[in-house]
Amino acid sequence: MQFLKGRSLKPRTVVSAHCDLPCGVYDPAQARIEAESIKAICEKYQANTDPEFRTRALVIKEQRAELVKHHLWVLWTDYFKAPHFEKYPNLHQLFNEATKLAGAGGTKGQADPAVAEQLLGKIEEISKIFWETKQA
Repeated sequence: MQFLKGRSLKPRTVVSAHCDLPCGVYDPAQARIEAESIKAICEKYQANTDPEFRTRALVIKEQRAELVKHHLWVLWTDYFKAPHFEKYPNLHQLFNEATKLAGAGGTKGQADPAVAEQLLGKIEEISKIFWETKQA
């Protein structure tokens, strides 16, 4: 392996991208639509006493809550970068609160339309910041 002596294994070109395939397509609307579904399911759950319906509603609601968390995490980890977090110092806290509202202590763990409304409010705050950054 004498021919490798003195050669660097460092890449000649360094590149960076926000994901493996930089598509640039992000939108908090994906999380909002799932959260709206959660709120509607919670309302229907509260208005219906049929045990089979309620069981199905809970399963679907929990699936939607996981999708909300997924869509928020993609925005948080792939779209938003250090300059965004510097300009909007509350952004980490917003994402933390929103994902918790979608999680077991929030809409995933209960069928309260008021909690779903809180989740929608957090997503709206994130959305406002997102669109400000898209126009910058």
